[in-house]
Amino acid sequence: MKKKQLEMLLERVEGFSSPSAEMEQYPTPAPLAAALLHLAYMRGELEQVVDLGCGTGVLAIGAALLGARAAGVEVDPRALAVARRNASRLKVHVDFIRADVGTLALKRVGTVVMNPPFGAQKASPGDRAFLRKAVQIADVIYSIHNAGSEEFIRKYIAPCTVEEVYRSQIPIKRCFSFHSREVREIEVELYRISCHKGNQSRGT
Repeated sequence: MKKKQLEMLLERVEGFSSPSAEMEQYPTPAPLAAALLHLAYMRGELEQVVDLGCGTGVLAIGAALLGARAAGVEVDPRALAVARRNASRLKVHVDFIRADVGTLALKRVGTVVMNPPFGAQKASPGDRAFLRKAVQIADVIYSIHNAGSEEFIRKYIAPCTVEEVYRSQIPIKRCFSFHSREVREIEVELYRISCHKGNQSRGT
């Protein structure tokens, strides 16, 4: 499947109806999701995939559309209900799991994909819990973070290594009372991280 075809399909994924500011529930735009997944697909790294903090399922569903055995992990039951509807609508199978990433127990997988919360809200767990879990369970990680995170990411995920960094912008539509603009462009970075098998722990 071509990247543009995937993007068009992912445009049909329903987003959050009542997003939580505390959980930083922002949708992953279809163009960015398609770019991440197509990158992994072209490298042969989209066989067994777990989407940590899957929200309404765009990355997990996209992976399934590209032939992956995909699972999505999400703590919010409302988001999971939407994710299941989205998978049904697009006629793919995804194993959705309700769990907190901090207490999640999973066997090692080939690839983790994720767009974790950036930690802008005080109540948000931020991206550290997601990174800790990802390096414990994955051989390869594709993860989206706010711009300017590279130094932190490289140190935090060691001995895993950042292999590639791609920079992009995503539009954030006004959905919370503290948003002052109808649409704001946010600079983000997409990381491809390689981990060694057996790296099962990560400190805080």
